[in-house]
Amino acid sequence: MKQPLSALLLAALLLSACAGTDQSKISKDARQTQNWQTEQLYSEARKELDAGNYSRAATLYEILRSRQPEGRYVEQALMEEAYAHYKNEEPVKALASLERFEKHFPASIHTDYALYLRGLVQFDEDTSFLNKLSAQDWSDRDPQANRDTYKTFETLVKRFPNSKYAPEARKRMTRLVEALGGHEIAIARYYAKRGAHLAANNRAQRIVQQFQNTSYPEEALAIMVFTYEKMGKTQLADDARRVLQTNYPNSSYLQKAWVADDMPWWRYWK
Repeated sequence: MKQPLSALLLAALLLSACAGTDQSKISKDARQTQNWQTEQLYSEARKELDAGNYSRAATLYEILRSRQPEGRYVEQALMEEAYAHYKNEEPVKALASLERFEKHFPASIHTDYALYLRGLVQFDEDTSFLNKLSAQDWSDRDPQANRDTYKTFETLVKRFPNSKYAPEARKRMTRLVEALGGHEIAIARYYAKRGAHLAANNRAQRIVQQFQNTSYPEEALAIMVFTYEKMGKTQLADDARRVLQTNYPNSSYLQKAWVADDMPWWRYWK
């Protein structure tokens, strides 16, 4: 069924208005700065950045790059433009600026910062406004986003172990591994709760093997004991219990009441 002509005209007008708004904004800044020297343009952009006016700062950096594709200010402008987009919650644009920087300045002394900023942008890329309001747990995030961020920080600390950004990158890597382990344990609990004992056991084994330095192997071993017993694999359940006892001798999961209904974690599986 064809749209009424009036609706098509309205849509066209709206699209035209939106495009015109963006173009007029850029054109206004371009007109205002048309007689500025590069140094003055960079100085004004930096001033806007320091003042927290990230949108205008990014626009000025873009104008600078369009007028001077090469030169003493371009390298720094790209870095600061990426940061402005990051602070303005524009991750796609921030990553695009960082990609330009890495392409044109592969041997820059600021590469360590570029990697650090990329990691920050990647982490925030899928964080919505509602997630921020709810203080979202890192383990609730898309695990692929956590893995990508981890790889970026890992590249930073391997290539630049003495960088001033390396200590913070290492801290974030530790938290990201904890988050990935948290994601796995949540899935193991989900499967166990619904009686998918084999799937729960597989996830628990993965935690024990790959996330030993997180806070989740203890519970993962308990899930293995529980699921092996449910599957009638008594010997494997006993083996898992011995490993649990050896590594966590004071574990609450080893108590006689560890399968009682009032245990806090039992509710995930019953």
